[in-house]
Amino acid sequence: MSNTVLVIGQSGSGKSTSLRNLDPKSTFIINVLDKPLPFRGFKKNYYPIQSIKDENGNRTGETTGNYFASDNWEDVIKTINFVNLKRLDMTTLIIDDWQYILAYEFMRRASEKGYDKFSELANHGWATIDNCLRTRSDLTCFILAHSDTDMNGKSKCKTIGKMLDEKISIEGLFTTVLHSRFVDGEYIFQTQNDGDFLAKSPMGMFDDLLIPNDLVEVKGAVENYFNEGA
Repeated sequence: MSNTVLVIGQSGSGKSTSLRNLDPKSTFIINVLDKPLPFRGFKKNYYPIQSIKDENGNRTGETTGNYFASDNWEDVIKTINFVNLKRLDMTTLIIDDWQYILAYEFMRRASEKGYDKFSELANHGWATIDNCLRTRSDLTCFILAHSDTDMNGKSKCKTIGKMLDEKISIEGLFTTVLHSRFVDGEYIFQTQNDGDFLAKSPMGMFDDLLIPNDLVEVKGAVENYFNEGA
């Protein structure tokens, strides 16, 4: 089972910026909105997957590229499984921003009557996460999502409807949840719940409550923690 981390935070809090130092040679990005990511060299270093052809123009069965854009949950799951099984050169998988998979399907189905669509939306959102959780052990997945404030003023992962909140706590599916914040002019990650910002991590994984906004450092800490003594 992979090391899968949830990163939540408000828009502009630095979630996508935290990808900036990842090695594009071993990182695959699923960009739900297909928006330009906020770091230098994004378009040069990340390009769509495509089949490799031989000198005769025939497909070899191999692919190149490290980028896929779609808000369709089925396409996202197919890509997760493709990276997991076919792209063994990839050791980091990013989904940015996860909650728009739910939001865009909701908007496309806004005219549908009844509550069945909310059950289906919940199932589709859960399925994308579940497929990440089931990837190979040497693939670290980061699921980036927006945060929302509940009626008690606590910040949590943003969803659609009540089913994902009431029946399945999104944060409960993960061992590590980081909360992206902008504090004193710096982008940071919060590693533990302080009563206002929901975050959690195993005891001893991180030394501090607030750590640098850098997924390279997070990936190293997560992998070292779970592989220690292996």
